[in-house]
Amino acid sequence: MTAQDLLRHNREPLRTELIAGNLVEMEPAGGTHGVVAAQICGLLTMHVLPRGMGKVFGAETGYLLARDPDTVRAPDASFLSRERIEAMGGVPAGYLLGAPDLAFEVTSPGDRRRDVESKTRCWLQAGTRAVVVVDPRARSVVVHRPDGSIDRHDGSATLAIDDVLPGFSPTLGAFFD
Repeated sequence: MTAQDLLRHNREPLRTELIAGNLVEMEPAGGTHGVVAAQICGLLTMHVLPRGMGKVFGAETGYLLARDPDTVRAPDASFLSRERIEAMGGVPAGYLLGAPDLAFEVTSPGDRRRDVESKTRCWLQAGTRAVVVVDPRARSVVVHRPDGSIDRHDGSATLAIDDVLPGFSPTLGAFFD
């Protein structure tokens, strides 16, 4: 299957991604997952838009990460800088080309650890500058970087990703409350 085929493919209510030309179906996310993902998008939007830093994309926005075979993945929330959007010629109607600068993945109770790790590696290998994995059950966040470094945060810690999104440093409680 190609990215173009996926754009026309409809498997509601299942969510789908394309990994190396293979369709992967996922169950719809649960309530807690949805609330946390929406909170993250809201916090990102309140920070990014007034500063003209770029765009925030909600869950299910597809990023075309590789061609022949095609890979299209969708994070739960993401940020793409103004410079990257301008280089693309604006936001396309179809999939965004390349990886986001920042990707958030919110885990669900049924997620397998190896699947989350695989998706995180995929984002980083495609050029994402930081992948933030948010675990609502543990109320924790793990930030993964392309250099292999991992920062773990929990409790009332502040998320520190200034190198990717300057000034964005919410407390973790803002994701979960």
